[in-house]
Amino acid sequence: MSATPDQPSEQPRPTPNSSAGWARNDPGTSSPQFLPEDASELEQLPPLDAFLETLNLLDTGANTGANIYTGKSQWMPHGRVFGGQVSAQSIVAASLTVDEERPIHSMRGYFVRPGDVRSPITFEVERIHDGNSFSTRLVQAYQHGLPIWSMIASFQVEEDGLDHAVRMPTGMPDPESLQSEAAHVAVAGQALANYWVHRRPFSMRHVDGPVYLQPAQQRKATEAVWVKAQGSLPDDPVIHRAAICYVADYLMIDPVLRRHGLSWVDPRLRIASLDHGVWWHRFARADEWLLFALESPNAHGGRGLSYGHFFDREGRLVASVSQEAMVRLKQQR
Repeated sequence: MSATPDQPSEQPRPTPNSSAGWARNDPGTSSPQFLPEDASELEQLPPLDAFLETLNLLDTGANTGANIYTGKSQWMPHGRVFGGQVSAQSIVAASLTVDEERPIHSMRGYFVRPGDVRSPITFEVERIHDGNSFSTRLVQAYQHGLPIWSMIASFQVEEDGLDHAVRMPTGMPDPESLQSEAAHVAVAGQALANYWVHRRPFSMRHVDGPVYLQPAQQRKATEAVWVKAQGSLPDDPVIHRAAICYVADYLMIDPVLRRHGLSWVDPRLRIASLDHGVWWHRFARADEWLLFALESPNAHGGRGLSYGHFFDREGRLVASVSQEAMVRLKQQR
């Protein structure tokens, strides 16, 4: 299956403060000083509003009956599409072809090639199967006629059944007692890290401190981070499930770096997410604090593997995530 991306048409679209219930983030957090001079209208929105706008897909296949949608990208300093964004957009695209009574419960996707933030992304959804209880969808994301991401997702009618779950880690401090990312980065004043903090649509508070600018003091392959959206999200459950998928991609490689005494700004580091998988167990809002507990069981052959669990403040297991990434150290001469 191939496609040529459609250019977004001038069709009416919900705005972040429209009757659709989208939240207007605090303008003070938009930090325009971290954007390029030629920033687009989307990029000038506060971070959470820009995130929501990326999920507001155009139905570009409506006239042909095909399930084809087009989306925009948030600006990134390196010019490449953020993997969490394209995976979240794919969840929205697939969900548009399934009854609301069948929420997504799992997905697995592979990053095929880097995406360009300046070009629209076309999402083609294939209806693989619709059964009595389950539906399966294949989503291919394209730019310039080439695939950048491929995802298969499963949806299920909610039903009763056996119930058990792993427990939330004990001894975790409340998020309100932890420093924000902005506080950590303000001390260092590193321009790129300032961008990552002030333009992210999610607040993250690391239990043991982040590894953005310097290695962790203790080399361990575990990580715990409180996360939530920077403002209110719409009530639509699809948005909250997509948001969990999105924010997870920010953090999946962290336990690998922490274990090996590396930071994100290490000049030797070459990193790229290879895949991304999410299982949603119980519904939770992504604009309320969730604890994301991660661990890396393995790093070998230029790749690192991480698992993670999301818990709400009541200790319920909300979602589980897995990801393998390319993690290479460039030899310096």
